[in-house]
Amino acid sequence: MEEAENGTAGKIHTSRGTLLTRRGITLRVLLKDKVIQAGEGLLSIHYLGKTFVGDLLPDGKIRWQETNQIFNSPSAWATHCKKLVNPAKKSGCGWASVKYKGQKLDQYKTMWLREQQQQPLQTMETNLASEGEDEDIHEEEDVENRGRKNSKLNNQVKKVEEENKKLQTKSPQDSTLRDNGHSVKKPVKDLGPVRYSEIGSRDSGRDPCTLVELASFISVNKFQPFNVAISSNVLLLVDFHCHLTTSEVVGYLGGRWDTSTQLLTILRAFPCRIRLSDKDSASAVEEEICQSLFLRGLSLVGWYHSHPYARPLPSLQDIDSQMDYQLKLQGTTNSFQPCLALICGPYHQGSSNLESKMSPFWVLPPPEQKPNDYGMPMEVEMTYVQDTFLTSDVLHEMMLLLEYYKTASDIVKFKDKWNEQTTYLDKVKGSLANKTPKDQSSFKVLEHIYNQLEACS
Repeated sequence: MEEAENGTAGKIHTSRGTLLTRRGITLRVLLKDKVIQAGEGLLSIHYLGKTFVGDLLPDGKIRWQETNQIFNSPSAWATHCKKLVNPAKKSGCGWASVKYKGQKLDQYKTMWLREQQQQPLQTMETNLASEGEDEDIHEEEDVENRGRKNSKLNNQVKKVEEENKKLQTKSPQDSTLRDNGHSVKKPVKDLGPVRYSEIGSRDSGRDPCTLVELASFISVNKFQPFNVAISSNVLLLVDFHCHLTTSEVVGYLGGRWDTSTQLLTILRAFPCRIRLSDKDSASAVEEEICQSLFLRGLSLVGWYHSHPYARPLPSLQDIDSQMDYQLKLQGTTNSFQPCLALICGPYHQGSSNLESKMSPFWVLPPPEQKPNDYGMPMEVEMTYVQDTFLTSDVLHEMMLLLEYYKTASDIVKFKDKWNEQTTYLDKVKGSLANKTPKDQSSFKVLEHIYNQLEACS
C-alpha cells in the first residue's frame, strides 16, 4: 500500500498483511478498495447554514465546485470552507465534517477498518486517525462520534442520521432578506439583559426577545476580525428613522469592503419604508434598495433596526438573524466578507441621555461541537467619520420618511413629554445634534423637517 500523505506513526497489521500508519487512511485507499467511488457532487460540507459541494476525483483529491480549487484531503477542504464562514476557525476535522452521498466519511473509514481488523474495533479506532486530524478529532468530536465505538455499524449510522436530523430541525432556518427577515415582538417590559454564558443550548421555552449582553473580543482572547469606519450622515439618518415611530424599524447599510486593509466603510443608510408585517411589499422595497446600491457603486454591508423603548442590545432572534445575514453576505465568495448589525435605542426608558445609544455587533459562530448553541454577539468598535455637509440623498430620504410616517397611527407624539424636562421633539434634536455637520447650509431644511414633525403629531 502507498504511504499516506502525512507521514507514518505506529504500525498495525491486518489480515491482508497491509501496513497501516496512524495517518494512513486516505481517500485513495477507500477508492482503491471500492468502498467509495469517484464522481461529481458526491462530497458535501454543511457548516453553520452553509453548504459546500465537491467532486471526488479518481486520484483521491477533492475539487470544490464553486471555484474548481483542488484539495489534497478532506481536512484541507473542510478547513478552507469553514474559515470562509468563520475566520476564527483553525481546523476542519475533515473526516467528521465531509459527507460522501450524505454520510460522514468517518463512517466509510469505519467500514473499511472493520473489514481489515484482527483486533477489536475500539482499539483500532483509538490508534487511528485520518490525514493529520489527530489533533482536530479531540477538539471537535461530538456526542454521536464518541458513542459510536461501542455500537454495531448499522445502528451507528442510523443513530448519526437521526441526530443530524434533530439538529437541523432545531437550528435557525435560512430566512430571506424580506424586511431584512426581521420580525421581533416589542418587549412589554425591559427585564434586563442576560449574559451569553447564561443562555446555554436552545430551549423552545425561552423568549426569543430575551436581550443578550455584548461580549468584547478581548474577553474571548480574539482580535476583531475587521475594522469599521462609519459616516456621520449614516448615523444621522438611522437615528432619525428610529425616532419617528413607536414600532420597530429596519434598514440596510451600504458601503465598501477593502480586503487589503480589512476595512469596512459604511457610507449610506437605506431605510425600509415598510411595515415589518407587510410581506407583499417587501420584495419591491428590497429591489428598490438594491438598485440604489448599484447606482451608487456600493455593496450591501449590513443592516440596522430599532428597539424603541428597550436597550439597544441584540435579542436571541436578532442573534440568529445576524448569523443568517453573515452567511448570506458571505455568499460563494472565496474570501471573508463581514456583515455589520446596528441597533438603535431611541427612547430607552432607563436612559436620560438625549443622544440615542447605538450598538454595533457581529456574531461569533458557536463551537462546531455545539452546533445547537446560539452564536456569541460581539461588540464591534467603529471609527466615526464626521461629514462636512448633509448630502441631498440624506435630506431627500428624511423627507420621504416624514411623508411615510406622518399619518401613521404609531408616529411618535413629538409635542408630548419624553421626560419631565424634555419633549420628544427636543429629544430628536438633541440626539441628532452631534451627528449634524457644522456646515449650516442645510440648517433651514432640518428646521423645516422638525416643524413638520411637530405639526403632524
